[in-house]
Amino acid sequence: MRKWFIILVLPLYLMAQTTEQEDGVVWLTDYETALADAKENKTNVLLYFTGSDWCAPCKMLKKDLFATADFKSISENYAILYIDIPRNMDLLSPVQAAHNKKVLAKHNKKGVFPLFVILNPKGKALDKYSGYSMTGDVQYHMALFNKYKD
Repeated sequence: MRKWFIILVLPLYLMAQTTEQEDGVVWLTDYETALADAKENKTNVLLYFTGSDWCAPCKMLKKDLFATADFKSISENYAILYIDIPRNMDLLSPVQAAHNKKVLAKHNKKGVFPLFVILNPKGKALDKYSGYSMTGDVQYHMALFNKYKD
């Protein structure tokens, strides 16, 4: 019985810690992994809350911010954590959905989307920026990222 439990649960656990590659940027999906990466590399964590399947500003940020060379460059100075809260829960494994809701409860109590939170390697919030006007102007986002990149 224990063998079957491990066979069924281990892949779900490992999926929660894997990274996604998008436009050359490594997006971590596990909070503890992001903190460990930040500690190891002496960086901060850039935590991004999104509603990938329903939040229009979040969808626009993909093109207007994440696909830019400036963001790719700045991402090298952070452990980047992607926390998705989709309406279609089939987009996430049950383990990942539970993990994301736990991080949401800790760092985004008001449920604001999109939201960027800068965390130190111990998980303490240093700053945050919410929203996007969908005009293509990401200067305020980049100012936040540049402020804590070192």
